[in-house]
Amino acid sequence: MDQMGKLKTHKGVAKRFKKTGRGKIMHGRAGKRHLLSSKSTNQKRPMRRQKAVADVNKEALERLLPYGI
Repeated sequence: MDQMGKLKTHKGVAKRFKKTGRGKIMHGRAGKRHLLSSKSTNQKRPMRRQKAVADVNKEALERLLPYGI
């Protein structure tokens, strides 16, 4: 019998990445945790927004997030 079981979502990845309605995988920006007083407002402002994952990494993340968390 060649039936595969259900795919499990990788919970560590699910906490860090989200899928959009169109299938893009988004992630938060690095550098916004500490030492913020030394960074300018112009440096910190883009860190508030989510960014799409690079195409190189998208295929691997698709396997870890099979159901679109």
